[in-house]
This record gives sequence, C-alpha cells and structure tokens, in this order.
Amino acid sequence: KLPGILERLNAGEVVIGDGGFVFALEKRGYVKAGPWTPEAASEHPEAVRQLHREFLRAGANVMQTFTFYASDDKLENRGNKLTFTGAQINEAACDLAREVANEGDALVAGGVCQTPSYLSCKSEKEVKAILKKQLDVFMKKNVDFLIAEYFEHVEEAVWAVEVLKETGKPVAASMCIGPEGDMHGVSPAECAVRLVKAGAQIVGVNCHFDPLTCVQAVKMMKEGVEKAGLKAHYMVQPLAYHTPDCSCQGFIDLPEFPFGLEPRILSRWDMHKYAREAYNAGIRFIGGCCGFEPYHIRAVAEELAPDRGFLPAASEKHGNWGAGLEMHTKPWVRARARRDYWENLKPASGRPLCPSMSAPDSWGVTKGHKDLMQQKEATSQGQLKTLFDRSKSN
Repeated sequence: KLPGILERLNAGEVVIGDGGFVFALEKRGYVKAGPWTPEAASEHPEAVRQLHREFLRAGANVMQTFTFYASDDKLENRGNKLTFTGAQINEAACDLAREVANEGDALVAGGVCQTPSYLSCKSEKEVKAILKKQLDVFMKKNVDFLIAEYFEHVEEAVWAVEVLKETGKPVAASMCIGPEGDMHGVSPAECAVRLVKAGAQIVGVNCHFDPLTCVQAVKMMKEGVEKAGLKAHYMVQPLAYHTPDCSCQGFIDLPEFPFGLEPRILSRWDMHKYAREAYNAGIRFIGGCCGFEPYHIRAVAEELAPDRGFLPAASEKHGNWGAGLEMHTKPWVRARARRDYWENLKPASGRPLCPSMSAPDSWGVTKGHKDLMQQKEATSQGQLKTLFDRSKSN
C-alpha cells in the first residue's frame, strides 16, 4: 500500500500536483468555456485519461479527479444541458484518475469546489447537501484524500471542509484568493486559521493569481496558522499566467479572460523559480491550476529533483537547463545550451502594439449582489444586453 498524503507530508516529502484540466481540455476541444463543466470524463474518457498520463509522466504524484464544477446545481446552471448526471461524471472521473494513478506512485484526490447555490445566497444546509452528493461518489470510489478547492469565500470553504471531514479521510482546503484575502475581505491568515479549525490538515491557495502571488498568499496563511498556535501542511496550485495587474478577484477580471491569455503564459524557466520559491516558503504540496500544461509540471519536478532524489520520466526527453540543444544543427542555438542563458532571458511577446499590462474590469460584485444570483434558465438576450451596455460604460 502506498503511503498516504499525510504520511508523505509528515515525512517531509515534496508532493507534486497536476495541472489545469479545465483549461487544458478546453484548448483541446473537450470542455466548453463558460460553464467549464467536466462532462468530458463521461463523453471523452480517452482525452481525460491521456492528460492524466501526461501529468503523471511529467512528475505529478497526485491525480485529481476531473470533477471541477461537477455539482448538480452547476451542471444545470444557465441553460447548460447535459446527457450525464453529476454522479455519472464524478464516478467516471474517479475511475480514470485511479486507473492512471495505479500506473505510478500517485494518489487520487477527490475535489469539490464553490457552488452557484452559495452565490445565490442559499442556506448552509442547502450548500452542504450539494457538496455531500459529490462526496458520496468519492467514498464509493475510495479516493485517497479530499480537496475543497477554488473557494472565493471562506465561509463556504469552511462549510465544505466540515462536510469532507465527516469521511475521516485527509482534507485539503485551497482558496482562490491572493494577498488581499477573500471576496469579503477576510485575510489569508484568518482564512487559513478558520479552515484549520474546521478540520483541514492541508491549506493553501489555487487558481486566480500567478505563482509568486499565490506563494505570497500561502506565506501569509502559514504565518496566521503559526501565530494562532495551530499546525498544518501547505499547498499551492497557481495559474500559469502572469497577473501583476490583477485586483482582488484575480484573472477573471482581466479583459483577456479567458480567450486572450496566451501572451501571459509562464515559461518552463519561470516554473523553476516558482517551485524553488514555494519550497523555500515551506510549502510541500506544489502543483498547478489553469494554464498549467505537463511541461510546466515537469519543470517543477526538475527544479525539485535534488530535494526529491529523482527526475520525472518525462525528463528522458528534456536536457537539464536546455542541454539537449547541444545536439542542434545551428551553432547559435547550441550556444543557448546553458542555464544562465535561460535563467536571464527576457522573452518578447512579438506584439509591438500591445501593452504589458491591462486594466481589470473590477465590477466589485460578489455573493449577496443581485448580479450574482444564478438561474437554471439560459441567459436571456435582454440580460445580455444589460451586461453589454454596462461593460461599455465601465
């Protein structure tokens, strides 16, 4: 039997997470941007299986079930019509993650995330009931541990941890916040303290911000937990996009979200820096979220290979710090086969008329605001016109 997540972290091991399935599969043609729901686990299992395999080969030793936004209220939100139930999608996702995890030494993590019901001000009991339905599948499929991830509000994240904790399995809690805190202004330190008190053994952040911003937020969480006299392990699974211009809401406020983000993608060398910063901050569960492709995770695994004692399988096809370029036919490319070249490179965007930063939308609405009330019916043309008009005036 493989050691579990807490055994690994307690032993000081580095655990490497996988990357951003929703964005990666959207680019490959298996996920629809907008609803961002994971029905591909049932519709196109071969695509989900292959992405799991690529992340495993790149060095990930956690396979997260592709169950992001697979709560029934999200699957049915705003006219989204699916031929599979939430239970069917969640079961298929668990089977795929386990199949690939068994090909290596990886653990399977079942994930739940924030719900439209919370944004629509449903009660604690109603939100917990939705999360519990997903949890029943994870227990049936016997995942190794549970992650409550992508929560913008600590109140809902605490509710999720309380539900997950009832299983007796290890619980990680990851919020999509930056150093400014959650959408109601609760600091990262206070968020972490509440999550640990609710029963989370691993806390951290994922998504919404770039790696170094996320590491900074987790540092604040760690300080808060230690100051409160509590103990926890720490995780970080950031974006693979540079977000220096983001406000509290993160990258979804950027005008480029979601179809124009490519100029912001971190290079593999940026990922080396991220992995080392996270490790030096005391974070031992290090992975990725939206924008992360397998080569990004391989870079994390390569940077941390001296600490872990081994390289990932995918490094068979990658020379350390560009060493494979020694075999290139062109001499000026062979001259780039060295660490100091790639570490000091300032990549150009090739877009002479583009700014280096954007002005985020910052509409300033969150849970409790009428604009965030969700509905089963498709968004009407009238509702869209109101949004278009408002967008033009901002």
